[in-house]
Amino acid sequence: MLSDISSFVEYLREVKKTSKNTEISYQRDLHQMCAYLEGLGIKEVSKVTRTSLNSYVLYLEREGKATTTISRVLASIKAFFHYELSMGNIKRDPAELLKAPKIEKKAPTILTVEEVERLMAQPAGQNAKEIRDKAMLELLYATGIRVSELIHLELTDLNMQVGYITCRDGQKERMVPFGKRAKKALAKYLEESRAILLKGNESACLFSNCNGQPMSRQGFWKIIKYYGDKAEIKSDITPHSLRHSFAAHLLKSGADAHAVQTMLGHSDSAAIQMYTAYFGGHIR
Repeated sequence: MLSDISSFVEYLREVKKTSKNTEISYQRDLHQMCAYLEGLGIKEVSKVTRTSLNSYVLYLEREGKATTTISRVLASIKAFFHYELSMGNIKRDPAELLKAPKIEKKAPTILTVEEVERLMAQPAGQNAKEIRDKAMLELLYATGIRVSELIHLELTDLNMQVGYITCRDGQKERMVPFGKRAKKALAKYLEESRAILLKGNESACLFSNCNGQPMSRQGFWKIIKYYGDKAEIKSDITPHSLRHSFAAHLLKSGADAHAVQTMLGHSDSAAIQMYTAYFGGHIR
């Protein structure tokens, strides 16, 4: 079954032109499914049944996986078996009638402007790490980019002269401007901190960890939780909170909804509607 999964992932990369992150997510989900099915003695894709897939879903639920995680896994499974059917590798799609659990939609965590200011004030800039942390937080709030986009930024994606970054996702790219505060924090980071963290090594990455390696999502998660606690922010703050806050604050101040949508990299306006609902506004 692993060879079938490899062929599917190659199809995603070469034909569907999915991003690297999407490709990795599909591969991880399908490999975990494969390991479970092999434990049941099912090693060929043609032997997989709807019952065995339902058994896997129940297993994920027993393991305490979030409904959002299970829904994502099911989307991966459905896409894989649909591909197998289209290639003629199976006669019937065992995943066709699988139903994802209902997801309880939670309102996004949106910080107040005062909370954002408290958060930004936490990295005092006393050392290379704090200077880097302040630059990352300021850039995240100034642009509303995703954490995955932030940590994958390269030095060449940064235009300090004009004041914008270039974010890439597979074949797509967009330019997102940032203001004076983020520019000042970035300039300080580039001048005083980056070389120290890299420890004399060369790297294309804009931001690195304290070992000179590329920053991870988990690493940045710890950073924002640390400063959130330090700022005594009671909300359940996550790296995505600054993205949500960026959008909500811009819209509340009268920014054009479609411009905000473009900066966020959203393909439709559903998310923008969610942000405007936070303060009872309406898209203009």
